[in-house]
Amino acid sequence: MTVGIISKIHPVRSHSNAAQGGINAALNPDDSWESHAFDTVKGSDYLGDQDAIAIMCSEAPEEILHLEHLGVTFHRNDKGLLGTRAFGGASAARTYYVADITGQAILHVLYEQMLKYDDKIDRYEEWFTVGLAIDDDGRCTGAIMRNIRDGAIEVFRAKTVILATGGSGQIYKPTTNALVCTADGMAMAYRSGAALMDMEMIQYHPTTLLGNGLLITEGARGEGAHLYNAAGERFMEKYAPNKMELASRDVVSRAEQTEINEGRGFPDGSVHLDVTVVPKKRIHEALREIVMVGRDFAGIDITKEPIPIRPGQHYIMGGIKTDVDGRTDIPGLYAAGEVACVSVHGGNRLGANSLLDTLIFGKRSGAHAAGVAKSMNMPSVADSQADDVRNEIQAIIARDKSGGRRVSDIKDELGEMMNDKVAVYRDEEGLKSALEVVKRLQEESKTAWIDDAGTIFNQDVLGAIELGYMLDIAETIVMGAIERKESRGAQFRTDYPERNDEEWLKHIDIKLKDGTPTIEYSPVTITQWQPQERTY
Repeated sequence: MTVGIISKIHPVRSHSNAAQGGINAALNPDDSWESHAFDTVKGSDYLGDQDAIAIMCSEAPEEILHLEHLGVTFHRNDKGLLGTRAFGGASAARTYYVADITGQAILHVLYEQMLKYDDKIDRYEEWFTVGLAIDDDGRCTGAIMRNIRDGAIEVFRAKTVILATGGSGQIYKPTTNALVCTADGMAMAYRSGAALMDMEMIQYHPTTLLGNGLLITEGARGEGAHLYNAAGERFMEKYAPNKMELASRDVVSRAEQTEINEGRGFPDGSVHLDVTVVPKKRIHEALREIVMVGRDFAGIDITKEPIPIRPGQHYIMGGIKTDVDGRTDIPGLYAAGEVACVSVHGGNRLGANSLLDTLIFGKRSGAHAAGVAKSMNMPSVADSQADDVRNEIQAIIARDKSGGRRVSDIKDELGEMMNDKVAVYRDEEGLKSALEVVKRLQEESKTAWIDDAGTIFNQDVLGAIELGYMLDIAETIVMGAIERKESRGAQFRTDYPERNDEEWLKHIDIKLKDGTPTIEYSPVTITQWQPQERTY
């Protein structure tokens, strides 16, 4: 049995590179996985499934040690022990880190490990997935791929398929997400009949650089940085007097947005993150990437002056609905990481739980998928599925340039609209308007034209396909937000400002049935922590 890794970019350019702050685990003897689990449940605003959360948190310590033994150079304290930093919503300092490049450090080590098994793992780098192969029985039997280097369409047959395609941040503008985060996996699974869950839950990170949305790690606040409004007030005292800047991300983002909306922000629409309160030596040791971001993109020396920030789109808690082994509604299809929804994050993800989610459930998905594959024969895929893809791509290339809009124009309008109407604060009128815009853009995308008619590294045609993915997923995000008539976690409805456990302590699932998005519900798994008021 062999394994194939397929990626539309070189794997070490994946968006996990951008994970700055760290990875959580209750490894300290004074801490416990149960405490980590409760913090995660509370952070999720009780929408997270507690059985999945227990698995993630109980398996976390062993995973940290495994990574360290593989060669991830986690920070060590003065005693030579693995050192931690504090992160938002946590009752203990349990975030292990490599300066502010933790994701990059882990990604590179895992890629190195993959190269050790070159005889068993086939790598297909710069191949774009155009669609999943589904047989007559509804089983996933592989994927239809386009070789970006020469435009060839190939069928990759597989006994099992795991989607690890990341999030959908490019639906928003600006976003902290890489240009490759275009909802590919979510859309392909959704179009093939899989359910999406918790799609309305979009995390806005509290500290993104004003203007371009570049991420300023939560590690800055973990090191002691303060938030100030234009009056010089450390305003988190009003919103989270106990945790201050280290309340959960949804709480801090709403606090910032409230200060800005009510006129206490700066004239440019920002509040300030003051890192100067952190010793300069420590800034250069633990936040060196942020020093460069401030210098290169804002012309600011963060050791001497504050950074103008505002909440920015960062992460999607929802995704393809899976069980704790990564299985989706479609036999043979698995998902793990941000593309999936187990649901360990519920209404709000705690900082430094995303890398953990990816590693724990990626490992479980791989183990289960491999076990299933061992007992199977290689399935077949009809050649007609590849022919359909070739025809679709040729139709995109052949579109009339005189009538439609450019792909980039539609993408920009989508992103700006979503950031305006489906952001930190939402209401019925804005959401219904957003749905109308998405539906109009879906129609306009059918005639959107591109310049490049070639086959070699044709990013234009890929962009047109990605636009279709993003519009499909944007529709599910808005539909979920309209349906959930309460405020919970990242979903804050100004027309329904209270959490309503009696009616809405449930997941919203969305499936495509006969071409129509259909809403269903599923229960939240509660094992030991009953919902209570959420304060920080």
